[in-house]
Amino acid sequence: MADFNLIYGAVHDEGWRPNVAHRGIRVSEEIGAERLGGSLFELEPGKKICPYHFHYANEEWLFVVSGAPTVRSPEGDHVLRAGDVVCFPTGPEGAHCVRNETEEPVRVLMLSTLIFPEIPVYPDSDKIGTRPVEVGEDDRLNFRRSEAVDYWDGE
Repeated sequence: MADFNLIYGAVHDEGWRPNVAHRGIRVSEEIGAERLGGSLFELEPGKKICPYHFHYANEEWLFVVSGAPTVRSPEGDHVLRAGDVVCFPTGPEGAHCVRNETEEPVRVLMLSTLIFPEIPVYPDSDKIGTRPVEVGEDDRLNFRRSEAVDYWDGE
């Protein structure tokens, strides 16, 4: 396999949390995509891309480049291998989390429609998010559903 940097340009490190860490790059900009997003991730053993979640606006696809990632879905855990493709539809039935439970690095390509505004939901932590645009907005927020207020609250 060619070097990560040679194919996809400069790599950025994502160190969000101890168990949610990976190297990755958005490939959609590299190829001039406007309506589809794509990111190539390299997961070290014991790491995951992001929390278990689903989207209300965007469908996502996972393509396994190398290794054997484990995907959690509403149906349970599934171990994938290089060449496997999985689609995560919108809504609760598309909930997913991609993690590496092996001793070797895993590389996956995540593809997504780019529909904004978007609402991601994180069932394990009872959170819901607002995503008015892809990046750079103050209103990219997350809230616990249990902390919701009435429509007329404060009016």
